[in-house]
Amino acid sequence: MMTQIEQARQGVITEEMKICAGQEGRDPEFIRAGVADGTIVVIRNNGHGKIPPIAIGKGLRTKINANIGTSKDRVDVQAELEKVRVCVAAGADTIMDLSTGGDIRAIRQAIVAASPLIIGTVPIYQAAVRLLAQGKAIVEMTADDMFQVIEENGQDGVDFITVHCGVTRRSVAAIEAQGRLLGIVSRGGSFTAHWMACNDKENPLYEQYDRLLEIARKYEMVLSLGDGLRPGCLADATDRGQLQELILLGELAKRAKDRGVQVMIEGPGHVPLKDIESNILLQKRICEGAPFYVLGPLPTDIAPGYDHLTSAIGGAIAGAAGADYLCYVTPAEHLRLPTLADVREGVIASKIAAHIADLAKGLPGAMDKDRRMATYRKEFNWQGQVDVSIDPERVTALLEKSASANEEGCTMCGDLCAIKIGKMKNS
Repeated sequence: MMTQIEQARQGVITEEMKICAGQEGRDPEFIRAGVADGTIVVIRNNGHGKIPPIAIGKGLRTKINANIGTSKDRVDVQAELEKVRVCVAAGADTIMDLSTGGDIRAIRQAIVAASPLIIGTVPIYQAAVRLLAQGKAIVEMTADDMFQVIEENGQDGVDFITVHCGVTRRSVAAIEAQGRLLGIVSRGGSFTAHWMACNDKENPLYEQYDRLLEIARKYEMVLSLGDGLRPGCLADATDRGQLQELILLGELAKRAKDRGVQVMIEGPGHVPLKDIESNILLQKRICEGAPFYVLGPLPTDIAPGYDHLTSAIGGAIAGAAGADYLCYVTPAEHLRLPTLADVREGVIASKIAAHIADLAKGLPGAMDKDRRMATYRKEFNWQGQVDVSIDPERVTALLEKSASANEEGCTMCGDLCAIKIGKMKNS
């Protein structure tokens, strides 16, 4: 059976491509051509047909992902399912289950069953937790352990997986040679680097990459090639380890596409504002335009409690420069497992960043709602303003109409509203 990318290269427009074209307001041929050259991915596990696919990549609306999942300290499946509901209601495009506590496969299956959105995971988390539950150390993990869990993710309908294939002995050595202030901050990257050091072996996901491609191909799972050596603070941004990993990811992305497997590339987390655009352009160049999935990025390290705002600033700039997919950050980042309120705040902040990016990219239709908002403000059409806003619930909660201005104005200005005065002048 041919995969999406193989059919696209044969000139075939699949049903999934047609659905995505309708979502994006694009001609189906635009989607097919992007999938064929690897600048667009159409995501949906071939066993997850109850949900619509989604397309991410060049010339399409900037998408956002929301992370949920348990931890060892907080295992509440119902709470995670409620987070799914919040993500959907707030407007997330995809959800990643990053659970590290409890029966991870059962939790994942429950989330996949409950979610109307595309689901992603990081399989090495489950592999590590499974070993710990057996009283073993993470370094006792075998290649078969890793690939068994990846296979299970495919069987369960997971649509894309983050795999840290670029964390190799060579790329880790680049970090060690240069030195880092904060070291490796990715959990998957840290697991892998520690495993390689203790076992004196190469990363199995790199060494047996063809095995990974076969599993991904079987289930039409998109590979999100993870940035396991991403910088975790501004001082470590764009160092040798990050760039060595990126070069490897570019090579692996080409191998995947040659085998009929779709790929995205994950990008750095903490990057100075002045370096965000260059990081995006570098990834696009090295990885031949593959869709770029960024965590934030965060252009400062000192805003815990407000990192959803930090991330939105970085995400807007990254998206404007060409990033295709933003991973949300919540106010709880670096501090705790996010609550329902944190999840909602993170999604909304990321949606704002994505929309700003779409405006900067000049995507067809991106300006439509902004123009409608301006018209509604001119007309004092309050319901119109609510309906067209990114967060109607917040707008409704904050809105106070001015009684003195006969509700043609809010309590900020009342009769002194500039728009109201302008209308009186022109009447």
